[in-house]
Amino acid sequence: MDFYKNEPKTLLAVDCVILGFNGESLEILLVKRAIAPERNKWSLMGGFVQDDESPERAASRVLKKLTGLTNLYMENCGIFGEPGREKRRVVSITYFALIDTKQYKHILSEEYEAKWFPLNDHPKLIFDHEDMIAAAKHTLRTKAALYPILFELLPEKFTVPQIASLYECVYDIDLDKRNFSRKLLASGLIIKLNEKDKNSKKGAFYYRLNMDIYKEKIMSFLRYLPGWSTE
Repeated sequence: MDFYKNEPKTLLAVDCVILGFNGESLEILLVKRAIAPERNKWSLMGGFVQDDESPERAASRVLKKLTGLTNLYMENCGIFGEPGREKRRVVSITYFALIDTKQYKHILSEEYEAKWFPLNDHPKLIFDHEDMIAAAKHTLRTKAALYPILFELLPEKFTVPQIASLYECVYDIDLDKRNFSRKLLASGLIIKLNEKDKNSKKGAFYYRLNMDIYKEKIMSFLRYLPGWSTE
């Protein structure tokens, strides 16, 4: 006897909130939806989970199809399945991914009319994709307070002003940049390189992340983010 034949037919999908940092502000990668309903409207990139893959593999496939990249930092940030969110019964598992936009802009797929928009000033999106973005931002803030995931948004070498700008964007705060810089340098979390950014006004030195020290000082890093708590 088939115990499942009378059960509801629900489709399982994944949607990807793809975030990038251009050196000054956070951006989100959106695509033009190619099918009805909501054809030609802006959307997150997504797809259905196939019978032979897990949701994580499906999300990785979607990301590779759009960006050509593999092994991106990716994190589950919610499940969206309210009845009526689409015409058919669809439950979506949402992930966010982090990309260095300056490094990867040239290899984005043109097939989906992919385009970067400012995270806080993007077009209206279909269905409940705004809720997905809100969930991604919350998860990103929580994770970034505990682990060095924001460095996925930076090139391998970066300046202190870039780090400060990135944290201001993610947490929507105004840092005392001089104090932030002093504490960050004193912590040993970053290693100074013998090279300067020729495009910066004052010729800021480049740094790289010291992963060993970071692992030792995860919780102390929270003190650099005024008013933020993971609770």
